[in-house]
Amino acid sequence: MNRITLNVLSAGVLLLLASCGAKRAVVNDAHRAQTQAQASADRSAMSKLAAVQRIYDNQVYAPNITGSMSFNIQGGDKDITVPGSVHLRKDEVIRLQLFIPIIGSEVGRLEFTPDYVLLIDRIHKEYIRADYSQLDFLRANGLNFYSLQALFWNQLLLPGVKSVGEEDLKRFDVDLDAAGTSLPVTLQKGLMRYRWDTDRGTGRITRATVHYASAAHGTSDLTWNYSDFRSVGVKMFPAKQSFRFTTTATTQRHTVQVAIEMNDVKTDSNWESRSKVSEKYKRVEAQDLLGKILNM
Repeated sequence: MNRITLNVLSAGVLLLLASCGAKRAVVNDAHRAQTQAQASADRSAMSKLAAVQRIYDNQVYAPNITGSMSFNIQGGDKDITVPGSVHLRKDEVIRLQLFIPIIGSEVGRLEFTPDYVLLIDRIHKEYIRADYSQLDFLRANGLNFYSLQALFWNQLLLPGVKSVGEEDLKRFDVDLDAAGTSLPVTLQKGLMRYRWDTDRGTGRITRATVHYASAAHGTSDLTWNYSDFRSVGVKMFPAKQSFRFTTTATTQRHTVQVAIEMNDVKTDSNWESRSKVSEKYKRVEAQDLLGKILNM
């Protein structure tokens, strides 16, 4: 009887030990799986951050970009191409000047500053000066001077922020598993969705898209393409830029396309950053800015 009791107790101890060992193995396996999953997530986050850092590091150091250009605008039944010039000064101005072919006289000037947008119509001696909230093209896409600056300078942007810093890079998402040679970078901000298609090999931004969707105000899409990168110091700047703007936020669907092809990309600094309007010019109400250019 004592031997039977002893055997039963021994078997119970063995079962208890086996049970503890199995439980410990399950716990260890679960912890190992959790650790591996966290390590994988950390590696993915680091890979995404490295990809965005590479894009960020491509930005041009020069504070000024200038050059002659060919300017084309299409909208409705209009398709206009004229020579012109580009003047960009970091954090101060984006200026596009349009000239009469062959003659070379200025026909119009479009100037973006941090505080206002200025359009000078030399033909009709009129001008528009307005803030960003007054212009459909900009308001519909949530664009201000600094977001436009990022688009013209081929850089990432954050809505409502003057410039993207290294501490902001983690706010961007990267689709590391995307097929092909392009690496998509995205950012969601309220009703706005931003996407940058970047070259896997160089980290250069080849396309930027801004999408706005509202049940109350319709949709707007802005697609900005970059090509023909030219050397500016140790960095590269896109001599060819084109953007297409489509919106249903107005009374009817509206599409305008603009293409800028710079003949040269320089870094001249000997020019004024603010344009003066003659007192003889008539100020007109803010309206469709691109439509005004089409009607010059």
